[in-house]
Amino acid sequence: MSALRRPPVDVVTVGVGLTGSILGLELAEAGLSVVGLERGEARSTHPDFELPGIHDELRYAVRHELAQDLSRETLTFRNAMQQTALPMRALGSFLPGEGLGGAAVHWNGQTWRFLPWDFETRSQARERYGAAALAADCTSQDWGVRYADLERHFDRFERVYGIGGKAGNLRGVRQTGGNPFEGARSAEYPNPATPESHAGALFTRAAAELGFHPFPIPSANMTRAYTNPYGASLGPCVYCGYCERFGCEMDAKASPQTTVLPRLLAHPRYELRTGANVVRVNLDPDGKHARGVTYLDARGREVEQPARLVLLTSYVFSNVRLLLLSGIGRPYDPVANHGVVGRNYAYQCSAGVTAFFEDKVFNPFMGAGALGRAIDDFNGDNFDHAGLGFVGGGYIACDSNGARPIQSLAVPDGTPGWGSGWKRAVARYYTRSLGIRCHGSVQSYRTNYLDLDPTYRDASGLPLLRMTFDYHDNERRQVAFLAGKCVDIARAMRPSALSLPGPRGHYSIVPYQSTHNTGGAVMGADPTTSVVNPYLQSWDVPNVFVIGASAFPQNAGYNPTGTVGALSYWAADAIVRRYLPAPGPLA
Repeated sequence: MSALRRPPVDVVTVGVGLTGSILGLELAEAGLSVVGLERGEARSTHPDFELPGIHDELRYAVRHELAQDLSRETLTFRNAMQQTALPMRALGSFLPGEGLGGAAVHWNGQTWRFLPWDFETRSQARERYGAAALAADCTSQDWGVRYADLERHFDRFERVYGIGGKAGNLRGVRQTGGNPFEGARSAEYPNPATPESHAGALFTRAAAELGFHPFPIPSANMTRAYTNPYGASLGPCVYCGYCERFGCEMDAKASPQTTVLPRLLAHPRYELRTGANVVRVNLDPDGKHARGVTYLDARGREVEQPARLVLLTSYVFSNVRLLLLSGIGRPYDPVANHGVVGRNYAYQCSAGVTAFFEDKVFNPFMGAGALGRAIDDFNGDNFDHAGLGFVGGGYIACDSNGARPIQSLAVPDGTPGWGSGWKRAVARYYTRSLGIRCHGSVQSYRTNYLDLDPTYRDASGLPLLRMTFDYHDNERRQVAFLAGKCVDIARAMRPSALSLPGPRGHYSIVPYQSTHNTGGAVMGADPTTSVVNPYLQSWDVPNVFVIGASAFPQNAGYNPTGTVGALSYWAADAIVRRYLPAPGPLA
């Protein structure tokens, strides 16, 4: 049976999450007809996130109601190319979203700007420490854009998402109470910083005593009622503790549903189609121009959607897989070290310490996804790496996220693993413990990459994406260094006991770590080492743009959401101001 053919449109976006909603609205308001294709179902605050159902920890936090359905599509994983990759059968290390809004529905709200150093990692590291600073097999590279190029787009995203925080560098002038290491900002945050919890106050005092520079974590959990530039109204956070892995019943956590979709879905030049799983970007016979996409609808029918512009705005894995399935760009070959699609996959490395107290009591029932205090003294290149054996770093933070009862069971080392002794320890230390964690960067390497699995297929018969990834010595040394700083701060709080982090071994896909996967369709100024140019435009098919964390050439120490938002506005601006007046390559 031939595919159904829909009327042509100007733009089709593949995925309607954070990036797809922003690009959809910006281009619709520029006068283009836009169709947004989302493989999951429609979701909205009301009725999908209403109380009491949304506070079901078992359903959302343990069984991952808002995450990808692995029974229909998953990926395969191995640590090294000599191994056989096996399918990920249960969600663990990361939680890709599925449904309208994507992972930006169940994120925690921490919203950072990458440091200026993060965009010029390779050149800056080699300039300061010499050519040997990066390992011979490290493929990290400069982005092709600088922080200064993106600053106004960071500011735009923060205003749309209502980020609360305290500037530390306002137009080059250091500000008391903010992050002194951040890149210069053109304006203060649109909302005040989150209040300081008891745990946060202890962290602030201990970190300052050690000579560090604590500041409030930038937050998309609203600190007051707020109306964004699109006219969307968000309510203040009530600190219920149900942010990460949950939708927000109060419209208080910024997400596509609360910030962009109300205006986008009402736009006369926009059409949303859910249950639309895109399986191919359709190309002309010469492979140099996209004609649109083919997707499977909710009934399993093939549908062709012609479009002048195709924007891949899905999660990292989906963007890379669709490029490979469509034959756009040369697949990466790690043996020959040639090709680009799948190259420079990276993740993040983290560790932490739990401090237990006999003389302090905390309120674990109250919290928010980005309620906390952090230091940036050991992030990026904010400190001298000479003699340390690694480049990069990460932030160190103490969060008050809310201790939900099923998964908040911290007990001191040496506690029995079950029985009455374990129960007594859980009951006692539920209100007498706090965590200090480090969140670190990962460089890219020749042997860490994404490709199509030769054996396993999804429910539609298409090859699964295969992930080959492991930590390298740079990351092991880095996380050991950062974990040591976590211990120093915890000890300055004078706890009765500490649970210390163990040594970093091989990466495991089983325990949850973060949903901060990056790379595989990286940006850059050189088409031999990047999939897209500095404007997120495909080098090979100029009417295809690939937007998201898939563009990161390596991963920084921060959560990626703020930088993904800035890249979305950067790409939208390039399309409207540069591409539409003269369609063709922009670089």
